[in-house]
Amino acid sequence: MEPLLLNFSDALAQIKTGKRFARDGWNGSGMFVFLVAGSNFKVNREPLTSILGQGTEVTYAPHIDLHRADGVITVWQPSMGDVMADDWYEVAI
Repeated sequence: MEPLLLNFSDALAQIKTGKRFARDGWNGSGMFVFLVAGSNFKVNREPLTSILGQGTEVTYAPHIDLHRADGVITVWQPSMGDVMADDWYEVAI
């Protein structure tokens, strides 16, 4: 069965609920984006200990990360192509 393809706005609304999404047009196998919820934590490692000091409480803002084809996770910023695409589909968890 073919996956239901969505536009970016519809995919983003579902990403915000915790679902994972990918684009049919991406050329890397296993790539998907997902929401990282905001949180608070106390600094306990570099480089933050040198910048803010050990034990400083930090607010970590919600954002979207990308699981790359090589398995590395990185912060993600959509391109104009991603925003305008109509080939977004949900990735099973």
